[in-house]
Amino acid sequence: MSMRIDLCGGFGEKGRTSVAVSGGDRRILLDAGIKVGASGAEYYPVLPADVGDIDAVLISHAHEDHVGALSWLLAQGYRGRILMTAETREEASATLDAYAEPDDFKRFPLPEERIELFEPGDSLIIGGLTIATGRSGHVVGGVWFAVDDGSRKVVYSADVVPDSSVFVMDSMPRCDLLVFDASYGADPVSGTARAQAIAEWVAARPGGCLLPTPLSGRSLELMAILDGPFAIHASMRASLAVQIEARAALHPTMVPQLRQRLAKAIDWHDGDALPACPLLADDGMGKAGPSAMLLPLADAAGYPILLSGHLPAASPGDVLHAAGRADWIRMPTHPTLSGSLAIWEGAGRPTAFGHSCPPGMLAELAPHMPSLRTGLRTGDSYTLAA
Repeated sequence: MSMRIDLCGGFGEKGRTSVAVSGGDRRILLDAGIKVGASGAEYYPVLPADVGDIDAVLISHAHEDHVGALSWLLAQGYRGRILMTAETREEASATLDAYAEPDDFKRFPLPEERIELFEPGDSLIIGGLTIATGRSGHVVGGVWFAVDDGSRKVVYSADVVPDSSVFVMDSMPRCDLLVFDASYGADPVSGTARAQAIAEWVAARPGGCLLPTPLSGRSLELMAILDGPFAIHASMRASLAVQIEARAALHPTMVPQLRQRLAKAIDWHDGDALPACPLLADDGMGKAGPSAMLLPLADAAGYPILLSGHLPAASPGDVLHAAGRADWIRMPTHPTLSGSLAIWEGAGRPTAFGHSCPPGMLAELAPHMPSLRTGLRTGDSYTLAA
């Protein structure tokens, strides 16, 4: 028997990340994200078959491009198993509230009673498939998946950060096919260098600045490089505290440092004057959360803005950056070139598909990774023979 891989979203594009794996008499869906900036059918994954043919959905983490289509999937009639970590479950409802179609979310909110929890490092059995998991280094509770049907193994990285100074990433196993996070293409600049550039940008603006950031993941990465006083939107504090105390996900030396910095952070509330220090507010694109209000407020006040992540076309952050009214320095929360090559080498140099990366950037990565397939797009399928 062969193993079939359906590329449901995130191939030749950034967003709606989703991969279906069929083998061992089961079909599973790994992630179900949406594509920010798209509309209609392009907003959602391209499913390989009727939802009734999917036995289980496994979610790697609660960012919108990995879980934002879950309410839509339920609205399509999906009634199978749903598996995720406890941290992902805690965050997923807020993500769906912000990014799901409002009517879908109203009719099909996160079905917490149906969710099956696992911990990073657990092995899951779904029919004839064994799915190993490991910590992603991207967010608390985030995981990668390695799917084995007894004769072939496919590794789907989801979003990973091999060299995070905050989060721990477990090594992924050798495999026959690697579906990896190629978000940054062949970017050679290390996370350390980019973190230094952000620290210098902030230090050059002592009157304060706005740092839009996802609530989970990058917020702690930014806190780790802010030496001086900073503020957070008050609604973020409880979640940040929970993330810091998830000690198994963090490098041990970072826990007391982040705990201390959060304790000293200033709570900023809606209606307060913009602070004379860096202000962290979610989300990172200005599409939802406090930053949806703060981006235009800061822009109108001439308050410096630094964007540090992916900016979908026409998103509020992208519009400001294109107009020269916001700066952008990438805070690496995905692998740069050295990290991608280390993952590929560690997996045994298998055939590789890069997700979350536009075609041009993927082509730049190809000379470094000879087995990388650059022509595959969302909607394509691949058969892995026994």
